[in-house]
Amino acid sequence: MIRIYTQIQKGKKWLQKYRGRKPIFGCILGFTDTGLIPGISAAGATPQDRQYTCLADVEFLYNGLKPQPQYPLPPLEAGASPVLITKAIIDTLNIPLYLFNAGLTNKPTVPTIDLGGAPARCLTSGLALDLATIQHLLEVGSYWGQKLADEAKDSYIILGECVVGGTTTALAVLLGLGIAAIGKVNSSHPECNHGQKLALVRQGLQVAGLSSPLPVSKPLKLIAAVGDPMQIVAAGMGMAASLKVGVMLAGGTQMLAVYALMGALKEKLSLLWRPENIVVGTTRWVAEDPSGDTIGLAQEIGSVPLMATQLSFSESCYPQLQAYERGYVKEGIGCGGCAIAANLYKDWNQTQLLKAVEDLLAPFIFLE
Repeated sequence: MIRIYTQIQKGKKWLQKYRGRKPIFGCILGFTDTGLIPGISAAGATPQDRQYTCLADVEFLYNGLKPQPQYPLPPLEAGASPVLITKAIIDTLNIPLYLFNAGLTNKPTVPTIDLGGAPARCLTSGLALDLATIQHLLEVGSYWGQKLADEAKDSYIILGECVVGGTTTALAVLLGLGIAAIGKVNSSHPECNHGQKLALVRQGLQVAGLSSPLPVSKPLKLIAAVGDPMQIVAAGMGMAASLKVGVMLAGGTQMLAVYALMGALKEKLSLLWRPENIVVGTTRWVAEDPSGDTIGLAQEIGSVPLMATQLSFSESCYPQLQAYERGYVKEGIGCGGCAIAANLYKDWNQTQLLKAVEDLLAPFIFLE
């Protein structure tokens, strides 16, 4: 149920170390106006829907299916929110959940840890976030990484994210760090909108005065120019936690960008980390996405073990789940990492994973 795609020996060692261990799940919530650009994301059928995608996902992740939610899960072009996968796993396995508000435009309706961040402006502005905000989020992220590590003890933490438009800000950061990421990133569309993403990223880097030379020598300035609030929090949190416990960065393009950012923070700011304790865990829909090159991107970054759950929805009775097999949605809210954890912790197989998700989805479909 778990396949390792890069740095295979490192990945095997990590999996062996944490087999049978119960993880902690932390989900970092953020917003960027980049996600409101028409056509940039399928995580919400319209730009207006995408304003509330994160709020709806986190409300469902915390409350589950409730009558008359304040923020219902938004309609998608096809498929169902990946929060269904994450919710099914963390509830059934009783995995501790931490929700971090790194920068949202609206206050969530469920309890979250407010990190004192801010939502990002569109990356085309070249001034997505104030530098002081980035510096603050790095510090508070590191603080919470230490706290989560103390709670995890001899286990590991899963760091997931919810940022609509985040694969575009990820591309900006990757290119700014000198990573050959053009044509390699993913999206929630069945066919990645590479041209649109690249044009926006180039505009943002140029406006910020960072288009050359690359790589950018100051990673915090890069994030402030074209990034989003989740990225710096995840980097600080993951680096600090890795000094004591294992860390799974749960996502695809966005978490590969976070890993690359970690390397830059070590090199430029001398921040401590233990990269051997960190892996990136995603879904096979991302890892094997024919419209991107996730494996090639991981190889460009270097030493990162990339692994993915082999969960399949091809035999599901629900068209909302079958859509994943056609390239829709693919990943989000740490769903791939949580599916990997289900196998690691309780040796769940394909049948058990699919049943858990379908059992959660069934009453939701009925109420629709």
